[in-house]
Amino acid sequence: MKILIICSKAFYKDIAPIKEKLEKEGHEISLPNSYYHPEAEQESWDLGEKEHSEFKARMFKQSADTIKKMDAVLTLNFEKKGIPNYIGGATFLELYEAFVNHKKIYLYHPIPEGMLYDEIQGFAPIVINENLDLIK
Repeated sequence: MKILIICSKAFYKDIAPIKEKLEKEGHEISLPNSYYHPEAEQESWDLGEKEHSEFKARMFKQSADTIKKMDAVLTLNFEKKGIPNYIGGATFLELYEAFVNHKKIYLYHPIPEGMLYDEIQGFAPIVINENLDLIK
């Protein structure tokens, strides 16, 4: 299966062992847009608001194009700044993109409580509770 890992930049440090295990199971893994250059967003901010807006637009379009080529997305949603199972705005948009393109949606942990709970629940994600063997 072709799987795009999506998550907050704060979780990039957690990707490598998950990617490795999924690849051992025969899956083809794609990584978040700025995985190899996590400073890219800050660099765009440093250039100005217009440049940052253009950067975000490029990243949204790139994610949408990538998701269309995938079979599934795996959302890594760990605790961030005291928020359990954190899913940020950009990751939420990627979840939506996967949903409208009829891709399987996996969540590493349960849906986070909060204002987007109902929307994420509407995407019918498969919560794997850290069990990568449930990805099929």
